[in-house]
Amino acid sequence: MKTHTTVKHSALPDLMHAISLLESKDEALQFFIDLCTPAELEAMADRWQVVPLLRQGIPYRTIHEQTGVSVTTITRVARCLSFGTGGYELIAKRLELS
Repeated sequence: MKTHTTVKHSALPDLMHAISLLESKDEALQFFIDLCTPAELEAMADRWQVVPLLRQGIPYRTIHEQTGVSVTTITRVARCLSFGTGGYELIAKRLELS
């Protein structure tokens, strides 16, 4: 079993660098399909799907009813929007401008 390492000593910085080199949506899709399992991709897509809805102030239960995403996942995303590193908000704002 793999032991967890700190981010500082992990391959995470290399992965983030690789992601930053993607030049198109098609490249990103190819890379993530190879990198992730279908379940991992679905989990990430579910999280991202609820970001704009939470930013609009839509209630969790309504989001769940509209998307099928679990209230637990919606809560996790909401917590990140409020107390996370700002990554969701950064990209959501960039998408609004694009």
